[in-house]
Amino acid sequence: MKSGVIGLGAMGAGMAMNLHKAGHLHRVWNRTAEKAKKLTAETGVAAADSIPALAAECELIVVCVSRDADVIEVVRKIAETARPGTIVVDTSTVSSDTAVQAAKLLDAKKIRFLDCPVSGGVEGAKKGTLSMMVGGDEATLAAARPTLSAMAANIVHIGPTGAGQACKAVNQIMCAGINQAVTEALAFGEKMKLNMDRVLDVVTKGAAGNWFLDHRGRTMLAGSYSVGFKVNLHHKDLGICVKMAAHAPGTRIPLVQQTIADYETLMKQGHGDEDISSLYRLRRQ
Repeated sequence: MKSGVIGLGAMGAGMAMNLHKAGHLHRVWNRTAEKAKKLTAETGVAAADSIPALAAECELIVVCVSRDADVIEVVRKIAETARPGTIVVDTSTVSSDTAVQAAKLLDAKKIRFLDCPVSGGVEGAKKGTLSMMVGGDEATLAAARPTLSAMAANIVHIGPTGAGQACKAVNQIMCAGINQAVTEALAFGEKMKLNMDRVLDVVTKGAAGNWFLDHRGRTMLAGSYSVGFKVNLHHKDLGICVKMAAHAPGTRIPLVQQTIADYETLMKQGHGDEDISSLYRLRRQ
C-alpha cells in the first residue's frame, strides 16, 4: 500500500525505514526539514513539500507527532486533499478524546482512521518489533494490517476509536510503576554494597525480570541516560492519564502523580531530554 509518514522523530524515522524496507514508503514529511533530508538520502524516497501534498498521493498515512494539538493540526491538513478511502494511522500518544475528534474530522471526508499508539521504544521502532494497540473499525485494520506489519510485530485490535489510546494509557502507567520499582530496587542494591552486575545477572532471569531492567539496568548503573524514551514525553503522557482518570469517577492513580512530580524535578534540573531511566538520579540520592 502506497504509504506516507508524517513525523520523523526517534520513533517515526524507525517506522518509516521499516516501511521502506517492505516496499511501502512513498513520501515523508517532517516539520524540521533536515530530518526529512536525512531519511530521503538513506532511502531515496522524496519528501513532500507539505502535508496536503503528501496526503494527495498516499493510500495510507502514518502520523507520529508529540501532542494532541499537533495531531488535530495534521489531521485537518490531511483532510484537505486525501482521497476517500485513505487510511490514516495515528501512532502518537494522545487522549482518547483527541482520537475521537480526529476520526470525526476525517470521516466527514470519508477518510478512514485508526488510533494505533505503539510500545517498544526506539529499539522496537528500528527493528520493526513494536506492539500496536488499535482503536477503530476492524475492517479498516484488516486492510491496513499487511502494511502495519512492517512496523509492528504485535498488532491487537482493542475496540472502537479511542480504545487504542486508552490501552496506551494503561501501558504508560505500567511503565511509570516499573521505572519506579527498578530504579528504587537498584539504588537499594547499591546501598547494600552488592556487586550489581551479578545482581542483574540473577534478577533479570527471575520473577522480577522485565524489558526495562534488561534494556536500561546496566546503562543506568553506569550513569548513562542516552535517549530512548524522553522524560518530558513520558511526563506529557502521564498528564493525559490524569485527565482521563478525572473522567472516570473513583479512579485513583497515586503512582502516576508521584512519577509526574519526580519527572518535574528532573526537568527542572535539565534532564527532560534524557531517557526515563534517569529517574535513577533521584533514587541514587
